[in-house]
Amino acid sequence: QVQLEESGGGSVQAGGSLSLSCAASGFTYSSYCMGWFRQAPGKEREGVAAMDSDSVITYADSVKGRFTISKDNAKNTLYLQMNSLKPEDTAMYYCALGGGFACYTPLNPDEYHVWGQGSQVSVSS
Repeated sequence: QVQLEESGGGSVQAGGSLSLSCAASGFTYSSYCMGWFRQAPGKEREGVAAMDSDSVITYADSVKGRFTISKDNAKNTLYLQMNSLKPEDTAMYYCALGGGFACYTPLNPDEYHVWGQGSQVSVSS
């Protein structure tokens, strides 16, 4: 059974840092497109960062230079390091598994079919 289990997140003041982890079971990270998404109350889910099987990375403009997506193939775990956090980064964050080795529309949630349970990130001003 394919599963994604997230950990990390929490609360921080603006300018601080947080990290998220997403451990996978039932498949091998290195063979698939993987992504991080977020959803704030009353807003649509939006793509934050994605990485394909060749480690080609896509970031949303809103997080470029602040967030870093990475993976540890040996641990089958995906990470999101978030620095210089802003109040507008407050949201529930989800990791997600795409359908293939490439990310054709990396930040489009419709491309992903397995989702983690979500981790809350709250940034205060």
